[in-house]
This record gives sequence, C-alpha cells and structure tokens, in this order.
Amino acid sequence: MKLLNELYAYREMIYMLVRRELRGRYKGSALGFFWTFLNPLLQFAVYAVVFSVLMKMNIDKFYVYLFVAFIPWFFTATAIPQGATCIQAQSNLVQKIYFPRMVLPLATVLTAFVNMLLSEIVVFIVLLMSGFYWSVYMLVLPVVMGIHFLLVLGIVLIVSAVTVYLRDLAHILDIVIMAWFYATPIVYPPEMIPEKFQFLLYLNPMSGIIDGYRKILYYRCMPDFSTMLLALVVGIITVVVGTFVFQRLQRGFAEEL
Repeated sequence: MKLLNELYAYREMIYMLVRRELRGRYKGSALGFFWTFLNPLLQFAVYAVVFSVLMKMNIDKFYVYLFVAFIPWFFTATAIPQGATCIQAQSNLVQKIYFPRMVLPLATVLTAFVNMLLSEIVVFIVLLMSGFYWSVYMLVLPVVMGIHFLLVLGIVLIVSAVTVYLRDLAHILDIVIMAWFYATPIVYPPEMIPEKFQFLLYLNPMSGIIDGYRKILYYRCMPDFSTMLLALVVGIITVVVGTFVFQRLQRGFAEEL
C-alpha cells in the first residue's frame, strides 16, 4: 500500500513522462504522430502479404484474423524492449533526484498501451469496413486488455531492473521476443500446432490473451474462461515477482548507472 500511495503521489510525473514520450517520439519527422498508426500498419502489411499470398492460409478474411491479434502483440513487442532500457534512458533523473523508480517502467508500459489503444481505433475501422459489426462481447475487451497490461508490466519491471546490471539482456530480449512471436498463434491458427505440442499453448500466457482478442473481435464470441483465468493468474504473479525484484535491485541503480 505504501508503494501504491507513493506512485499515486507521483501521478503527475507519470502523466508528464507518458505525454512527453507520445509527443516526442516522432518529433521532427514529416508524418509526426501518424507514425503511431503507420508503424504497426506497415509491419502488419508485410505479414499479411507473406501469409495471405506466399504462404496462403485457408481462413476467411485472413487479414482481419491477423490484424486483431497483431496490434496487441505489437504492444508486447514494443513495451518490453523499451522498458528494458528505461532506467538507463533516464539515468540523469535517477542519479540526481528522488522519486519512486518504478515510475519509469510504469510510464513506459503506459505509453505503449496508449499507442495500442489508438491503434485499436484503426482495428475497429477495418472491422466495420470488412463487415464485422458491433458485438455485445466487445464489452469484455477491457478485461482482456487489463490482463494483457498486467502481464507486460510485470515482465517490464523484471527486465528493467535486471538490465541495469546485465546490459546484454536488452539484446537477448530481441531474440526472445522474435521466438515468442512465432511460438504464439498470431500468424497461424492454434490448430496448426501438432496435438502432442498443444499443451505448450497453456504454458504461453500470450496465447490465451491473443485468443481473447480474437474471440471477441473476429469470432464475436466469449473468450475461453480457463485460458483467460490462467493468463490473469500469470499476470498477477508476474507483477508481484516483478515488484519484488525491482524493489530489491533499485538500491544500486545510481551506482551502476
């Protein structure tokens, strides 16, 4: 409770960091803030061409099937690497003034989360243009997003603290995230995984989260309760462990930086 109260007391600082990152990320570029939408859209276009034309999937409106899963994944794939280096990126603040160090990874994840929410506007436009209309199950979408946020926040708390002491982790994460992408049913349906390896889906919390987005937006039905509950439990455990690790390691941040 003390930590939560302290983070709440510094809410203005969190808001300032998120706002500065959102406004400054593409400052000076010709398209500016529109890169928030174009970056994931262009990456999606590459995967859509590869898996719709070159490696054709027998799925109706595959581009929608892929799009509703790719945008949430993009949140994961951007927040974790950026979160891993967020302490080093703000080394001047860490060394000179006091504030709860957890503000930095929290602001990083919030920034990526806001980007995802903005990108979801494009997702809804694509859904409407493709004949996917409003469903009552969309009311469950914030729950899936909340579980997703918890999982990513917990991971970022761990990697942001450890990377201060082990700088190579930032480079290792690039490989891990790429492998995690292909281990998660994003560009292919879960049914393509051989039956003897199906249990791996339950060990991968992102599988349940991606399935939740897809069930709501593409299939327009209720997400699987068991997989979402498992993802929620993993997310809570990750946040608890991440908070413990971060609190223990933050004592040496100033010296290591």
